Amino acid sequence: MSLVPVDDALARLLGDAMPLPAETIPLAEAYDRVLAEPLVALRTQPPFDASAMDGYAARGADVAAAAGRLTVIGQAPAGRGFTGTVGPGETVRIFTGAPLPAGADTVVIQENVRNLGDGKVELLEPTAEGRNVRRKGLDFESGNVLLDKGRLLDAAALSLAASANHPTVAVVRRPLVAIIATGDELLPPGSVLGSGQIISSNAYGVAAAAQAVGARALDLGIAADRKDAIAALVRHAVDAGADIIVTLGGASVGDHDLVHDVLTGEGMTLDFWKLAMRPGKPLLFGRMGAIRCIGLPGNPVASLVCSQLFLKPLLARLGGRLFRQDMREVKLASNMPANDRRQDYVRAVVEERAGALIATPLGIQDSSMLRTLADANGLIVRPPFAAAAIAGEPCQVLMLR
Repeated sequence: MSLVPVDDALARLLGDAMPLPAETIPLAEAYDRVLAEPLVALRTQPPFDASAMDGYAARGADVAAAAGRLTVIGQAPAGRGFTGTVGPGETVRIFTGAPLPAGADTVVIQENVRNLGDGKVELLEPTAEGRNVRRKGLDFESGNVLLDKGRLLDAAALSLAASANHPTVAVVRRPLVAIIATGDELLPPGSVLGSGQIISSNAYGVAAAAQAVGARALDLGIAADRKDAIAALVRHAVDAGADIIVTLGGASVGDHDLVHDVLTGEGMTLDFWKLAMRPGKPLLFGRMGAIRCIGLPGNPVASLVCSQLFLKPLLARLGGRLFRQDMREVKLASNMPANDRRQDYVRAVVEERAGALIATPLGIQDSSMLRTLADANGLIVRPPFAAAAIAGEPCQVLMLR
């Protein structure tokens, strides 16, 4: 099987991916979720002409000039209002948010009024007619579309939905990713290692990548290098309702690389296997009915680079989110050799120097070295058959943070 170019693989991976069906959830649980349908106002806001300030509600004709005196005929506190009518020469003490009394069209702020006692106040400055009043429907009216389908529900959107009287919202269901690590040599963090054993680390990074784009991650643990052990966890993932099954390791061509056979035995139709990229060549993708299967490489750096390039865009698409890789053109800090037929993703540190972004490739690029990935904040993208590059030349960098 020939190596699949990265761009072709991504196009096939995303293919028919569409947002998952909607679910209705309480507004209090909707932060960072994606609206599955437009949100329409169920009420008008404000529902009446309201005072925007603490002060005195009066007729504009009575407050257009200073030095006038008005008779206070009552109060309009927020939540109750004043039931009478304001006539010529009269005013009502009013508070922010209270309904404007009948007959009044203007609010004089309290700083511009002197209380004379005996129910009289004096105006210190003129107030233009209509000032300090929030008209009915100023923010929105019942039936207005307030938020579009696909809107990510942030703090402002949630407050608006609440103001529009929505106790619940319809959102795109969050994709569920079931993660299966494979390998006899793997033990969970905190274990006492025996001869030839290592700590299983990939699942934590892959789960974090999934959660970064709003997905749910289900870590099903470590399967031994036996077909029955791997198959048991694959079936567990299916029973759990996984939208994507991600396997870690076992996707190459060694005697203990069993993932391909197990997945096909469980009903997966293979789409592609082995990419023209480094790190990450043995990535596998297929479909098991509605479930998408991604076999990530066992090497930790390859696993996380492939998660960034393939898993995150797919999960974002299923979750109804916009996702764009942060690609930037920067300058190389050092020479780089010509490339072969695979697209390279070279760990690098990108920093600003003299007003320009400079990318410095890190030393050893072995795909087992997580520390260099943690130190890097970008990946220099070297296309297949790229010519040797000289320090100072521009290059494309995929920013990681």
